[in-house]
Amino acid sequence: MIKLLLAEDQGMMRGALALPLGLEEDFEIVAQLGNGDEIVSRALETRPDVALLDIELPGRSGLDAAAELRRAMEAGAAGFLVKDGPVEELAVAIRRVLAGERVIDPGLAAAALSAGPNPLTQRERDVLSAAVDGATVADIAAKVHLSPATVRNYLSSAIGKTQTRNRMEAVRAARQNGWL
Repeated sequence: MIKLLLAEDQGMMRGALALPLGLEEDFEIVAQLGNGDEIVSRALETRPDVALLDIELPGRSGLDAAAELRRAMEAGAAGFLVKDGPVEELAVAIRRVLAGERVIDPGLAAAALSAGPNPLTQRERDVLSAAVDGATVADIAAKVHLSPATVRNYLSSAIGKTQTRNRMEAVRAARQNGWL
């Protein structure tokens, strides 16, 4: 039996994924979540074979949770798919991943290649990641163990590199380009 964890903040979409996947004879949905903060604890509790994670979730993003569970592609995440494809293709992709293949949606691959290399330094990524929930500069500084002035410098640099107007736009742009 292939155990699946689904994380999608929109209840209707989560149900729309769960229903047909649950009908597959070899699939068992062990968790359905609407908040990213629950992913890691539920994954450790239920031990799914596959976690289907929405990228943008309340609390922790699906990518942040995946990074904590495994360091994305570098550490072995084997598939990245868009959720608006046919469910039949998703079921086939899940089975392919469990058979040891890497499965990457062609549109996501093209978008990642067109985004170019990541211009952000590790510290800029750390500061932007800490800013995801709208944290203050003081909160970010405490979280990443830097002075508020240094945090402001990293934020300013990241805003410039992402060609955005403020830190939340920089976070959004960095996520969309796969840099966070």
